[in-house]
Amino acid sequence: MGYYGRKDFLGKCHSNNATSIQIIFQHSGAFSQKDAYFCLPNSFGAMIQRIQTFFLVVVALGAGLLPFLLSLWTVANGEQVYANNMLWISLGFYASAALALITIFMYKNRQNQFVMNRLNMILNLFLLGFFVYRSLNLSGESEISEKGIGMLIPVFSIVFLVLANRAIKKDEDLVKSVDRLR
Repeated sequence: MGYYGRKDFLGKCHSNNATSIQIIFQHSGAFSQKDAYFCLPNSFGAMIQRIQTFFLVVVALGAGLLPFLLSLWTVANGEQVYANNMLWISLGFYASAALALITIFMYKNRQNQFVMNRLNMILNLFLLGFFVYRSLNLSGESEISEKGIGMLIPVFSIVFLVLANRAIKKDEDLVKSVDRLR
């Protein structure tokens, strides 16, 4: 991946292989608005410049790593329960991360991306439902337990999946409007 200035960009890259990424740091005094041009293959460049790719990477990293680092709940003897302590919970988080990664690479078919994100949302809703059920039962146990921050991971995953679906829908509407103009 090579960086080229604005003047020599057209001489170095073919116009159909060029990807323009605009970096804007409005709240930071150290950075100003700049245009950066990279020569990337068409398909890869189209994938990384889309905001839904960022949202899906956040979901994949969040579902793939955080449940194993943050405790889901703490039992009475002080032992913290993580996702890897319960097989089906860890499988649910792994499935959510895998669906997010698979969805990233389905960028050429936006309809399938949309459907895969919805399936991932349903999976996260099942995980969230279990955690809500578990947290409601924690207070009535004979052993006193504490709820952990890891129970909120499906909520954040669902939020980022909804944001990704909104961006996918926006891309689909843009392509349909361009097709109407042709």
